Amino acid sequence: MTQRQILQVFEQYQKARTQFVQTVADLAARPQNTETLQNAGVMSLLRPLLLDAVPTIQQTAALALGRLANYNDDLAEAVVKGDILPQLVYSLAEQNRFYKKAAAFVLRAVAKHSPELAQAVVDCGALDALVISLEEFDPGVKEAAAWAISYIARHNAQLSQAVVDAGVVPLLVLCIQEPEIALKRVAASALSDIAKHSPELAQTVVDTGAIAHLAQMILNPDAKLKRQVFSALSQIAKHSIDVAEMVVEAEIFPATLVCLKDPDEYVQKNVATLIREITKHTPELSQIIVNVGGVAAVIDYLGDSKGNVRLPGIMMLGYVATHSENLAMAVIVSKGVPQLAICLEEEQEDHIKAATAWAFGQIGRHTPEHAKAVAVANVFPKLLNLYLDTESSEDLQAKAKKALKSILQKCTYLPALEPLLYEAPSNILKHVICQFSKVLPHDSKARRLFVTSGGLKKVQEIKAEPGSAIQEYINAINNCYPEEIVRYYSPGYSETLLERIDNYQPV
Repeated sequence: MTQRQILQVFEQYQKARTQFVQTVADLAARPQNTETLQNAGVMSLLRPLLLDAVPTIQQTAALALGRLANYNDDLAEAVVKGDILPQLVYSLAEQNRFYKKAAAFVLRAVAKHSPELAQAVVDCGALDALVISLEEFDPGVKEAAAWAISYIARHNAQLSQAVVDAGVVPLLVLCIQEPEIALKRVAASALSDIAKHSPELAQTVVDTGAIAHLAQMILNPDAKLKRQVFSALSQIAKHSIDVAEMVVEAEIFPATLVCLKDPDEYVQKNVATLIREITKHTPELSQIIVNVGGVAAVIDYLGDSKGNVRLPGIMMLGYVATHSENLAMAVIVSKGVPQLAICLEEEQEDHIKAATAWAFGQIGRHTPEHAKAVAVANVFPKLLNLYLDTESSEDLQAKAKKALKSILQKCTYLPALEPLLYEAPSNILKHVICQFSKVLPHDSKARRLFVTSGGLKKVQEIKAEPGSAIQEYINAINNCYPEEIVRYYSPGYSETLLERIDNYQPV
């Protein structure tokens, strides 16, 4: 065989390998093909091609493996069991930028499915190789590495700590300062995934100066970047008062409030989440948000949004109102109660209704004035219906009941209480009767209205155990009226009168 013929054989072999690996990569891009490819033993065929002498074959083999592993955890498990990860990690440090991107894609695709698979990626030494990739000149390599790190860190604190211990965080902070938007996005996402698990991990992110660099990007025109920036800031701020204060001190307000009207609803939601995580800590932090117009901005946001996007805004109002009478009044003055009532009416998901009921409880529990603001929005019947509805979740029933009780215990606005005399079960009714027993002794006009509206008659019909709290409240109400009035509205009084007629002898 001549030299030319030998070269032709090698060329044909290379051409066949190239065609094979390209075809598999194309087929792996379509989910319907993955099971067939797996059953055909494609993993074992691709593995030796990762060490092929031809760089394009190596890269395409890695791409095909990444696409397969990305599809489901069974295929990702097959990559791990096929002993493919050590080869990828070894090659990460040796090969060109195209291969590095493809290899990082495989690591990310395996790690995303479960903590166990992410741990397998860590165990094969991937973090050290990914750290080296983060220091590469090529932004595409950095992006691929940051993405893989993000997928490892997001599962739990242990994996996130492993990422931190590898020295990743300072490099990610450098990445968010790079000009490439795609790299900024992924680096911010990775910082968010690291910070979310514990105060210690969040502090690690803070200590590298991440907050200042994230704060500079809050008004960036790229919506996907803003999503990640606000997510990272909220994951940092949620853990403690100290880090929340550091986020606020980065002078992100009032500029952040502009983003509550961003066209991208995920940006809106992440901004609302950030504000919620700040306000939940202390009255002082809540007051700062109130002072910059945060409550009014969130109420407007609730009017413009629907569904789960509303949830952090609803909770933010509840957290603000929790801290003090004045802060709860700030929510009321900003027309927060009518907007929350609309949310309670419109939303279908029980967890959103439960959060709204909780927020009402935080607003109305402070003073009679606060309770009246909730009462006049006609919230009591809605809360009662949610509590009594057998289709409501346990959490929704519990929160509706607790909110109703806490507001009723402060409410002295009788027109809102009276309908509950006819609808409320005994465990709620006793709080309603208690409020009447407090107000009627001191208000002659209310006493008269209570009689003409039928309220006094209804109270006489309530069957209470002698000596019980509700009986004591009924006695206190009855003591507000002449004895004959009470008798007149008591059950059976008309029969008593008729008996007297029967027994009466005309003169």
